[in-house]
Amino acid sequence: MQSAFDVRPLDGSALALERLTLSSGLTAKLGGAEHDSLLYVGSGAGLFSVGLESTSVRAGSAGLVLAGEEGSLAASDDLEAVVMTVGGEVDLHAPMGPRDLVVTLDDADAQQATGGRSFEILFGPHNGSTRATLFAGFVPPGRAAWHYHLYDEIVWIPAGPGRLHLAEGEEELDAGTAFRLRPRQVHIVENAGASEMTIIGVFTPAGSPSAAYLTADVAAEYRIGG
Repeated sequence: MQSAFDVRPLDGSALALERLTLSSGLTAKLGGAEHDSLLYVGSGAGLFSVGLESTSVRAGSAGLVLAGEEGSLAASDDLEAVVMTVGGEVDLHAPMGPRDLVVTLDDADAQQATGGRSFEILFGPHNGSTRATLFAGFVPPGRAAWHYHLYDEIVWIPAGPGRLHLAEGEEELDAGTAFRLRPRQVHIVENAGASEMTIIGVFTPAGSPSAAYLTADVAAEYRIGG
């Protein structure tokens, strides 16, 4: 696991995350020849552009720059965002709908996950992201059961407090923290606050955030303290 404000590239993983802060009036270039880029705006506002298309973005907005495209983000107010890159070596999901340039949390429909949790898919095969799925998860106070996923994942915490439980111990999740979960890594993301906590996750290969697993042997091994 890597846990910090940025999550660096790692052998065997196509995912990385970088925090982006822009003062009003500044512009950052986005995109690359070999990787897709997924943007999520945590605070502030600006103009997101891909090629000749541009649209305004604000807190809760997400954008997509596909491999080979040229994108940019220009801040109209002081802006904080995260940029998640997805390497071209991952398997592509079949496209299931037309490409979106930008979506917001208000546009997506909430779906149920495990442990009373819900999520909204921001980008996935349904709107142009065939290498990875970007989603917002909504975690009620408390903790769910031990579980794991089959996908490779990076999670960013816009606002805490939270706590990450792993086999080797636990770690506090403060605002701005990001961490990596490898396939089949058993874990719990706990909401240590009194109100609902939002998390932003990206995983590959693309699919559903609700696909969580816990075999009988893993359940027995992690029963204590879970």
